[in-house]
Formats: sequence, structure tokens, C-alpha cells
Amino acid sequence: MATFDDVLVDVGGFGQYQKMIFFLIYLTSVVFSYLYVGFVFLAVTPDHWCRSPGITELRDKCNWSLEQEKNYTLPVKRSSRSSYSQCERYDVDWNSFSGSCENPLLFVQNGSRDLPLTTCQDGWVFENGSFPSIVTEFELVCADAWKVDLTQACLNLGFMLGTIIMGYAADIFGRKLCFLFATFVTSVSGLVLAFSPSYTWFVIFRTLQGLFSRGGWLCAYVLITELVVSEYRRTAGILNQLAFSFGIMLLPAVAYFLPAWRNLQLAITIPSFFFLTYYWLIPESPRWMLSQKKDAEAMKILQQVAKKNGNTLSMKAETIIIEKNDEKVSRPSIIELVRTPQMRKHTLILMVNWFTSALVYQGLVMRLGTLGGNIYLDFFISGAVEIPASVIILLVIERIGRRLPFAAGGLLSGASCLIAAFIPENVSWLKTAATCLGRVGITVCFEMVCFVNTELYPTFLRNFAVSVCAALSDIGGIVSPFIVYRLAAIWIEMPLVVFGVIGLISGGLVLLLPETKGLTLPDTIEDVENIKQWKTSVLKTSYQKIVLHSTETHNIKDTASARIVLNS
Repeated sequence: MATFDDVLVDVGGFGQYQKMIFFLIYLTSVVFSYLYVGFVFLAVTPDHWCRSPGITELRDKCNWSLEQEKNYTLPVKRSSRSSYSQCERYDVDWNSFSGSCENPLLFVQNGSRDLPLTTCQDGWVFENGSFPSIVTEFELVCADAWKVDLTQACLNLGFMLGTIIMGYAADIFGRKLCFLFATFVTSVSGLVLAFSPSYTWFVIFRTLQGLFSRGGWLCAYVLITELVVSEYRRTAGILNQLAFSFGIMLLPAVAYFLPAWRNLQLAITIPSFFFLTYYWLIPESPRWMLSQKKDAEAMKILQQVAKKNGNTLSMKAETIIIEKNDEKVSRPSIIELVRTPQMRKHTLILMVNWFTSALVYQGLVMRLGTLGGNIYLDFFISGAVEIPASVIILLVIERIGRRLPFAAGGLLSGASCLIAAFIPENVSWLKTAATCLGRVGITVCFEMVCFVNTELYPTFLRNFAVSVCAALSDIGGIVSPFIVYRLAAIWIEMPLVVFGVIGLISGGLVLLLPETKGLTLPDTIEDVENIKQWKTSVLKTSYQKIVLHSTETHNIKDTASARIVLNS
């Protein structure tokens, strides 16, 4: 019986039409990266200190510079003599002050300022030249600094719930419809977010973005994997992740020229409305339509693909559609992910790797941000370091398969983090090199887990399975800040130790997954459960096709190569 991949080869396995569709989907990945990491620029926290009543008038009267004002009127941090307190001020009424401009405060013999302190009851002053961010506008500092973390946690919570909901919906209503609906809600909520009058409304619309954005992105990702033959699936998937990395590299430039948070939010939201035109530009997944017994619609799309690729649809497509008419239409279910042994093993291992990938990936990014420096340059570098990971995958994935690069990425990130944790601080270049190597390894894992996830589940369950497993990455995203900042208070390198141990465990578990190199996407749970027999059957079929072709063309080399592949 002809497989669906045979039909795709007939209409153009990776023709011009598919390439055009993939380019359009890759643009969505570029814009999605802005939502995923752009919060760092929306929530920039500049230097700040308490506003004291009357201090502006006194500064003008005494003709102080900004540094003189800080030196004369701000308390020194209790933990450091070199910086000023950002959350406390002297309990002094500067409106009634009549002392000397040269020595406005009295000092005790030990050099400390023996004056009562109070909280920033009158708000804060932010450093001159700082651009508006949600932190400066809503004063999310000191006692309210946790609200910044809450905002990002709500986004990740929305990611987690939304991917499951949208994944389930995509397996019932289709990839294209759910992608368009998610894009519409994400675009509108992002637009309203730019005009949020208060922090509460900001959190509400930020959460709404999370509920639909990630789920819509995954719908588009699954769609492109179902439109291309297995030979090019890895290229399509990795290029999608590469587009995400390019988005991270471009974001600092956008933020540099539009630093005010409302302008930046508009700039990263408006392009999303363009994606609504995809209603006329991209098709529904014909593979999904076949799984839902929508044969006529699937035939129409396949004919459209063939025509735009300059090919003609043969009877093979009609044959596979007729043969699939007798199959029962299945619905996605959580139970199906763990009901059978192989499905259960795949689900648990992939969940661990989704969690680890997000935890270590975001953790290393945040750790890089705590080192100081130029935020724009740091983010450009954080995107650029992901490019080698994508190149490595593209070079090796078809030569040695999926499983070994996937496992090697986890093991590399884990080992690099552990080594970096015990490198002395005075060898900073080596520590930085080790953590960058860990970033390359975990990026390989992040790209591979999404790719492999689509290959290990049947068609009727694929989008839902990817969404459920990917929900664990959002839990990792929520946990990561606590590991970076809380454990560092105990020992500065403890986060790296945690990342290292978890990375090694997840990398080792990948070795228990089956190799899917060269296989067509499974259509039933039975295909997954009997993956060894299924793999042998697929290879035998491929061998027979090569032998037939080589016999017709008298190509003995192809026949010998086919035998080698089959025996392996």
C-alpha cells in the first residue's frame, strides 16, 4: 500500500509550493521570538532611588550635581559602601531644611549617618536618560519587584495551558484554523497590551497572549512537518528553529531604536496581523484531513500542491485515500499518551527533556544577563550562539540519525555546566567558554525535542502530544528564575550544578528512545508500538523501490547501497 510520503513525492516532496509555505511559517517564528524573550526589554529596570519631598528645590537652590545630590541625601546600602539604597530614604523633611549646602547631614564619629530611615512613601526617581518601561511606569521596584516575575510567570502559565488546549483543538478542527484563531487573539491582545492603563490590565492581556501564541506557533510547526516528505522534515524543522534564533538576534536592534516599552510593544505586535492573510496563502494539512476521513478536501489540496509544483497527481493518492476510508476516526486523549508501553515511555522521556531544555536554556540566558554589560549586545550574542547548534544538526542528523545528536546535546550541556561551576573565577574566559558550550548543547536539545516529538506520535494524536509534552517546558520556564536567583544566594555556582545534573539525566534518557531516521510519520498507535517491525517494513519497501529503479536504470551502485541500508 502506498504511504502518504509516496503521495507527497508524487506531488513534489519539497517543491516550490512547500518552500513558499515554509518561508511564511518561518516569519511567524521570527515574530514569536519577540514575545518569548522580548519581556527583558519591556521590563528594563534602570537605576533608581526614593523620591524625597523638597529635594528638587534644594538641589536647585544649592546648585548640586546629580552625584552630589545622591552623596548628600541618600543612605548607603547596608551591604555595600559603594552604592546607594534604592528602597529606603532618610526620614527628613527637606522642605524645612535650613542647613548648609556643603554639609546638609550630620555625621557621627564612626562615619555612618545616624538618621532614621523610611520607605519610599513618595515614589521613586529613575535615572536620567532611562526610557519608559513597565518597571518605571508602574513602579515595579523594591517591595513590588516580585510583580515583574509574576508577569513572566503568568505568560509561561498561559503557554502551558494554551499549548494543551490548542493542541487538542488542532487535532479536531485542523492545524490551519487553530493557527489563524490563535494569531488573531494574540495580535489583538498584544495591541491592547500596548495601551494598558495599569499593571493589572498588563498582566491580564499578557496572560491572554500566552494562552494562544505558543499553541498557534506549534500548530504551524506541525503543519509544515506534515507537508514535507521524511527526507526533508529535518531541514524544515531545524530551519524553523533557526528563524527563531534570527528573531532573537534582530530584537535588540528593534529595541535599540524603539526603547519606550509601548512603542516596542506596538512594533513587535503589528507584524502579527499580516499572518491573518495566511488564510488565503497556506493550505490545511492533507495528512490531518485523511486522518479525519475528509478525503475530498485532502484530494483538492494535494492537486493544488501538485499543480503549483508543476506535477500531476497520480492514482497513488486516490488509492491511499480509498484504503483509509475504512479506518475509524480517532480522537486525541491524554490516556492514549500513556496507555501502551512504547507511548508511555516516549511521553515520559520527552516530557523530561522539554522541562530540562527550557529550564537550562532560560537559566543560562538569565545568568548571562546578571553579569552586567550591554543588554543589546548580550542578547545579540545569545541569539548568535544558537546558529552553530542549528548548523551542527543539519550536518549530522541524516548521517547519524536523531537519537545520538539529541542525547549528545543534553550530555554536553550537563557536562559543560558542571565543569563551569568548578572553574575558578580568576579564569573567567574559560568559565564563559564552558557556559557558552553548554548553551550550544541545550539549544541542540531544544531544537531536537520539538522535532523528534512530531516523529514519535501518530497523526490523529500528533499535535496534541506535542502540546502536552511541550507544556513541561513552561513549567521549566517558571522554575528557572527561582533556581538562578534563589540557589545562587546559597552558593553562586549552585544553579550551574543543578543544570548540569539535570542535563546529564535527560541526555541519558534520550538513549532509550527509538531511532526515527528515514521513517515515515506513524499514522496509528500500532505503528508506534511495533516500531521495530514497522521500521523494517519501511526499509524493505524503500529497498524494493530502489532496486526497481536501479534495475530500470542499470545502476548497480544504488542497489548495493540499498542492501547496506537494509542490513543496518
